[in-house]
Amino acid sequence: MESQQSLAPLAREISALPPSLGPVRLVGIDGHAGSGKSTFAGRLAEALGGAPVLHLDDVATHGELFAWPDRLRSQVLEPLAAGRPARWTPYDWVARRFGPEQVLEPAPVLLVEGVGAGRRALRPHLARLLWMETPRAESWGRGRHRDGRELSDFWDGWERAELAHFSDDPSRPFADTLVRQSSTGYEWTSEAGATAGRTASVTEGDGLPRA
Repeated sequence: MESQQSLAPLAREISALPPSLGPVRLVGIDGHAGSGKSTFAGRLAEALGGAPVLHLDDVATHGELFAWPDRLRSQVLEPLAAGRPARWTPYDWVARRFGPEQVLEPAPVLLVEGVGAGRRALRPHLARLLWMETPRAESWGRGRHRDGRELSDFWDGWERAELAHFSDDPSRPFADTLVRQSSTGYEWTSEAGATAGRTASVTEGDGLPRA
């Protein structure tokens, strides 16, 4: 399993950033569906000492795959910007309705992971934007394999929606850090535009990421 210490250099970079949303350093982790965002966010959260993670899958709905910025702003961003706890209602993808209210206290770092975490509506509030540098076809293949044939129709619709979203509102050109995964672990490049910076590596050993 990925050790907590292996992502320590990146965690130190993030912790040293100035707050971007009230007292919070809001960090976006974006990439194609199936690119490994959830797994990476969980490991980075551990390296940050247990930072909370907000999954955008809990904010989106069947009818609003990408039309959720207003809900995120009113339930999460505005309260945290004022230093108050955020109160939000995660969406239940099985029951197709919003679940019980959850409380998210202001924290030094909050990771927001999901497709669209670097969209223009969120970028002004981000301390850093990380992009999972996994090719679209590979990412979608992972996702389809993970979810099985019973969700193939959903994936057909998702792929169309994701293509339309990134065509209108791309995230990668604005990423501060590009994250790649190989057979030996993660590598990341952090610099302005994430195009000319240094590359760091960590080692891991538990296979492909989940989401």
